[in-house]
Amino acid sequence: MVHILLDILDFSSDFLSAELRRYIRPENKVVILAFSYRDSAVHCLKDWNTLYGKDGGMYYDAMVTPFLHYGIPESNIRIINYYTDTPSQVAELLRQADIVYFPGGLPDRMLERIDAFDLRNTLLSFQGIMMGYSAGAVLQLQEYHLSPDSDYPEFSYYSGLPLLKDFYLEVHYEGTDVQNQAIQRVLNERRKIVYATVTDRSAILIDGSETKLLGDVRVFTPLSQ
Repeated sequence: MVHILLDILDFSSDFLSAELRRYIRPENKVVILAFSYRDSAVHCLKDWNTLYGKDGGMYYDAMVTPFLHYGIPESNIRIINYYTDTPSQVAELLRQADIVYFPGGLPDRMLERIDAFDLRNTLLSFQGIMMGYSAGAVLQLQEYHLSPDSDYPEFSYYSGLPLLKDFYLEVHYEGTDVQNQAIQRVLNERRKIVYATVTDRSAILIDGSETKLLGDVRVFTPLSQ
């Protein structure tokens, strides 16, 4: 499996496209798992369409347009609708996909909805390209942390999909005291590398045992014991 961890919505940007063209191909089939929305924003199908629907959805173009840049036709891109798609339909679409994309939002709620659809094992056995922006990036880690922000007022650790186990991510890094304190806490408590991805300027590509830092990624390492 290949992992592409994004801290930029437009992954067709110049600093990424040359590298990602080695992986994202015009013939690829893409499934976007739009399960990361806030409960306060989505209560019904109409609300979901306001965010993700093809006809004017707030995030539709931002999610779909970068794939078009790589030559993938819109007909090959399927956004999963939590309200109208069934678990069995989604599982089959995932099995047929070359790329699975996780949007930004709330990673813990995204995983809860994945489990509600009984998709965990399907995702863990996926052998293609797994992409994620922000919340969709940290979701791919066996364990991730979230530094305090408007959605998560307290630092905490969370369980993700047990796919990437050797590091932690600090997304949307701006060098704030809150973020630096969170990073230091992870270094002290987990003794693993923390990659801090700078907002709109960074991504991490993991292909097997090879990890490439693309753009502006800061690396924090624990002190030797």
